[in-house]
Amino acid sequence: MRMKTLIIHHLVKGEDLNHHHTLYAGRGAEWMVEAGFIAAADLLPPQYVLCLKIHGMTFQRPVRPGEVIRFESKIALTGRSRLIAYVRATTKEEPTVDGFLTFVYVDDRGKSRPHGITIEAETPEEIELQERASKL
Repeated sequence: MRMKTLIIHHLVKGEDLNHHHTLYAGRGAEWMVEAGFIAAADLLPPQYVLCLKIHGMTFQRPVRPGEVIRFESKIALTGRSRLIAYVRATTKEEPTVDGFLTFVYVDDRGKSRPHGITIEAETPEEIELQERASKL
């Protein structure tokens, strides 16, 4: 299966801000998990997808109120039951934050189970993402 990019947008409002009047990192993490989950749920039934780990978030710039933040997510690598999503966010076409998240495919009892999905990297960017994901 080829990598597929999904896109969601969020408007940064007053309730999303920290004491510096910029996007609260916790809200940014929430939105990153949501974007990664949407990429995983595009491939598997969402009721069987759980977030296992946020591997990190690197902010490149503060996000101000009124800005629209665009999250691009894709499943970069899969294992037996895991799916590793890469999420990149931009505002005004400028890099804002990015990171990897691991999701797990589970059964009705919450135990991991195989999903049978293999993601094939085709472009140099996709190959580089898979290599980075494989080191997590």
